[in-house]
Amino acid sequence: KTKMTPIKLIGILLIVAGGLGLVYDSFTYTKETTGVKIGPLELKVQEKKTVNIPLALSAGGIVLGVVLLALGSRK
Repeated sequence: KTKMTPIKLIGILLIVAGGLGLVYDSFTYTKETTGVKIGPLELKVQEKKTVNIPLALSAGGIVLGVVLLALGSRK
């Protein structure tokens, strides 16, 4: 029986995150800011921001995850 160590768990999370980074090369989120404030009145502005995930970062996460899994499995 193998035990789930923190190193193995981090390795698995890095592999999953790297795989998601390869599938979804960017993600978008909405940021709400106050555009104008006049006394008690405020005008809110919603901006869509897109963050691109570099291919090297995703691939590096997968490689590092595999290395951590291999190191965690050594006795």
